[in-house]
Amino acid sequence: MRGAKSAKWVTGAIIVALAATACGGGKSGDSGSDAKAVDPNGIFSIELGEPEKPLLTGDTMESNGSAVMAGLFSTLVDYKADGSLTMVNAESVTTTDSKTWTVKLKPGWTFHDGTPVTSKSYVDAWNWNASLKNAQGLASWFADIKGYDKVHPDAEGAKQTADKLEGLKVVDENTFTIELTKSVPYFGHKLAYIVFAPLPDSFYKLDAKTRGQAPVGNGPYKFKSWDHKKKIEITRYDGYKGPNKAKNGGVVFKNYTTLEAAYEDLKSGNVDVLRQIAPKDLPVYRQDLGDRAVDQAYSAIQTIAVAFYADQWKKPKQVDPRVIQGLSMAIDRATITKTVLNGTREPATGWVAKGVLGFQEDGGNGVTKYDPAKAKELIKAGGGVPGNKISIQYNADGGHKEWVDAVCNSIQQATSVQCVGDGKPDFQADLTARKTKQVKSLYRSGWVLDYPVNANFISDLFRTGAGGNQGDFSNKELDAKIAKADSAKTLDESVKAYQAIEKDLKNYMPSIPLWYYKVNAGFSEKVSGVAYGQDGDPILTGVEVKK
Repeated sequence: MRGAKSAKWVTGAIIVALAATACGGGKSGDSGSDAKAVDPNGIFSIELGEPEKPLLTGDTMESNGSAVMAGLFSTLVDYKADGSLTMVNAESVTTTDSKTWTVKLKPGWTFHDGTPVTSKSYVDAWNWNASLKNAQGLASWFADIKGYDKVHPDAEGAKQTADKLEGLKVVDENTFTIELTKSVPYFGHKLAYIVFAPLPDSFYKLDAKTRGQAPVGNGPYKFKSWDHKKKIEITRYDGYKGPNKAKNGGVVFKNYTTLEAAYEDLKSGNVDVLRQIAPKDLPVYRQDLGDRAVDQAYSAIQTIAVAFYADQWKKPKQVDPRVIQGLSMAIDRATITKTVLNGTREPATGWVAKGVLGFQEDGGNGVTKYDPAKAKELIKAGGGVPGNKISIQYNADGGHKEWVDAVCNSIQQATSVQCVGDGKPDFQADLTARKTKQVKSLYRSGWVLDYPVNANFISDLFRTGAGGNQGDFSNKELDAKIAKADSAKTLDESVKAYQAIEKDLKNYMPSIPLWYYKVNAGFSEKVSGVAYGQDGDPILTGVEVKK
């Protein structure tokens, strides 16, 4: 599948990694190959950071783990660059009212352990991922399904009263139905996300320590080994029945703690594919790599998120949105993207990334415009920044320090609000601080599409209790608007409702949009057919290894 990925907290300043394989956005690099010069069993390598957690479909919420999971699992559907769906493990996904959905599977698919992929494989996996007792970070993705409130009650201290989602019914070996609590026109698109992948019976026999260390999936590659903080290896699964069969023998994900080290290894031929280039090397990588340099847009956005639980923003009262508006308008995005980021980013004008249904040119309603005078005025009108000082947390292994320093300088010069960077050693440490509510002020956040609909950049980030809502933003009025948009009769009506919500986000300021991502990467002379999809990730299955 190419497109839907595992949740996608973006690790790098330049690119992200998520899902997986086959169709997707425009290609780049050398897509041609000489059949006589290709080794169909050749192995290639990709730079990667250590995944944050065990490799579980219900709990992989960042780009390092997602890159691996993309090769190991396939989902029911995928999406094309125009936002339309294509079937992968599903023969069909149909509905007449957007509330009850029928899924028919393509027969003959198997997991990597040789057992069949059936409708029960999906239903059991979804029930397990949704269960409160299993504490999966992506459980909220099943909230649309009838019975979720019993399987995963939201109220603090509430007990789970059911083990199975009432809305899931197995009809036969290759057919199951999904009943939602209300109509959700874009629910079919959500099924491309990794959390909706199936699991084999063997998964449930593992204990908590073993589960996620050697995943058994249904994707084009099977798991081989995981040498923690060094490498992960996956190999081609010859029994794969999907449309995106691997053109290579497998992938080695090599762990790097700095992007600079990965780039030096690329130049010396010690790693084959990069997902990102460090800011230091952006001015020279095109010259160094020639036609092996990659520079293309994809559907992701960089923001600065607010830790609303932090004392700074909630005491003595909740921060006024005008303060966050002012900080946003104090950032000179045009200059920073042109200089510090060497033109590899495009200033954002709203919260929804380009390339998805519902993108609009001024979704931010003017709040991303650089206007120092207006910035000062708004901050003062909102009661000022508590302590007149902010910090921006980021992962130091992702090439973020340079732009964080530049953003801080811009804010200080425009408003006299003191601003400092708060670097964490790696992406794991950064995410841990977010999830344990240890962020002191603001934090760097990057989001890449899970499915190509604007709801993914609004509901899945700002709805109360959403899996991507790590800053604890909550607003009942906004929740009601999201619920109304979700229950629209058609996909088109839902998209338009979310466009109106995006325009209104200025009055809530759950985060500060910065810029749209581009893939700035490269590959070695050893490989060809290297392409990057709409999610910015290299398409693993299409890479060919030269003899």
